[in-house]
Amino acid sequence: MTDILFLGTGAGIPSRSRSLPCVAVRCGSEIVLFDCGEGAQRQMMASPMSFMKISGIFITHFHGDHLLGLPGLLQTMGMSGRKKEVVIGGPKGITESVKHLLAACERTYTEKDPTDPTKELEFPLRVIEMDRDTVKFEGYKVESFRTEHGVTSIGFKLTESDRPGKFDKEKAIALGLTEGKEFSLIQEGKTVRGISPGQILGPGEPGRSVVYSGDTGPCEELAKATKGAHVLIHESTYAEGETELARNYMHSTCIDAAKIASEAGVKALLLTHMSNRYDDIDMLRREAIQVFENTILAHDMDMFQLTKSGIRLI
Repeated sequence: MTDILFLGTGAGIPSRSRSLPCVAVRCGSEIVLFDCGEGAQRQMMASPMSFMKISGIFITHFHGDHLLGLPGLLQTMGMSGRKKEVVIGGPKGITESVKHLLAACERTYTEKDPTDPTKELEFPLRVIEMDRDTVKFEGYKVESFRTEHGVTSIGFKLTESDRPGKFDKEKAIALGLTEGKEFSLIQEGKTVRGISPGQILGPGEPGRSVVYSGDTGPCEELAKATKGAHVLIHESTYAEGETELARNYMHSTCIDAAKIASEAGVKALLLTHMSNRYDDIDMLRREAIQVFENTILAHDMDMFQLTKSGIRLI
């Protein structure tokens, strides 16, 4: 089961109805965050998800609206008794950025110098600088790709592990396998006493993927990463009438997002990172559906579940 929770859908500055960028994706019992805008931890506390289940936090770039929620969230996790490692992934420079953010809060995750007044976090961090790299977790992986935002920036693609086919218990027994360990080994893809998983398991299903654009103008690597994905979460800072402004600031319009979704063949497009300049924010969705029909304008605290046909609001 994979769920997507929008903790913040605004752009640049928060508003009364939209917090800053942060999307939580839950795969099984684990959660990863994409970007971590100011107030992300408060949003999680008000949501059905727990920040103690976070395994990874992936930052697209170093503009403050995508990053400044990180130190507070990490400190709260530590004060709440966390001991398990957290992975932080981001573009080149993420290591120094995390160190400086924690140092500003009198925290560090390196071995402590006796002359240093900072206090180490209560749990380990593994910080990874990503450039077309992959981080693997139990049951899913997160890949990075380059985007175009005028600063060093990346997007991310989360892909579930392939799901094994249905286990045929009657056939397994007929072939002489016993319940318990032998059944488990077959389901793990291992051959048991000459009997292969293919003799017992039905056709498997490839893992579904969720692409998160971060802040970017239209670019080839994003389009390539999105090809065949299940869901695209794409920034929609501007309406189509402000394409020139979008290009000047290296952002996207809602039509840019819809074109990528249509060409990639995704099941659903989720628009986020909307500018506060629009009183009628739904205008962005209405424009986008002219190009890609299954477009949804995300709001703070919207949660969606991946289904075979696309997504559903839960």
